[in-house]
Amino acid sequence: MALFQISNEKITIQVDSMGAELKSLKKISTGSEYMWNADPRYWKRTSPVLFPLVGGLNGGVYRLDGREYPMGQHGFARDMEFKLKSQAAAEVWFVLEANEETLVKYPYPFILELGYELDGQTVIIKWRVKNPAKTPMHFAIGGHPAFLCPVTEGTRQTDYSLCFDVPDKVVASGLTDGLIGGNATEYRLRNGMLPITEHLFDNDALVIEHDQAHSVALVKPDGEVYLTVTFDAPLFGIWSPPKKNAPFICIEPWYGRCDRAGYAGDWREREWMQVLNAGETFAADYRVTVG
Repeated sequence: MALFQISNEKITIQVDSMGAELKSLKKISTGSEYMWNADPRYWKRTSPVLFPLVGGLNGGVYRLDGREYPMGQHGFARDMEFKLKSQAAAEVWFVLEANEETLVKYPYPFILELGYELDGQTVIIKWRVKNPAKTPMHFAIGGHPAFLCPVTEGTRQTDYSLCFDVPDKVVASGLTDGLIGGNATEYRLRNGMLPITEHLFDNDALVIEHDQAHSVALVKPDGEVYLTVTFDAPLFGIWSPPKKNAPFICIEPWYGRCDRAGYAGDWREREWMQVLNAGETFAADYRVTVG
């Protein structure tokens, strides 16, 4: 477990080799920190990678070729030590490979690479998943970055807003006990803006599917955008711990999600699963830009 730091003229970041987790994102000119500090009173993580599962499983198990495999929420990569693959002035890469421990709970060989590249006031978070086997590999992957909100002294989270790159509405799938199954909720937007209300996350994360939006910003009470997450992912989550008044908001690009309530099908048939044939590589990224 070690911290690695890279910087450019605008921003500096720190990444922990445990989970290859982004722990700090600061603007150099002001010294302002944008990442949540992992205070366990609210949530003990800052920006875990979700692999090979996003969300939870019905009954805490999945089924593959007639066998059941238990797996905790969001998979196991976030709790494993990554190796440093390369480091340059403004880019760093980490790698995790399948081993005896992972093959017991996820019977696929894999190579997972996480990279961080700085470009002006933007950090680009990159994923590469490689299938070294001779048979197809099924997986999900996602981000779970937590950003400070509020960020200005004397303000409250409920003074802030989310801004989407769509003008009128987003529809969030309903969750019941962490699984898809509740009633969907339509959120009306005003010029893309959604106020962060006290009860916005009472029913857990907002799960927004089917390419409804590809940019979400956090907006200060005075209307200034202070952080923007952009992504190509087909679905994403927005979350803060329900009913805790936690001082952060997660904006989470996903290639996969939790089960539907009652799902008892095969791992390979889960909704939004990604598939890699022998020797193929999955590559994706998302970007966090500070104001």
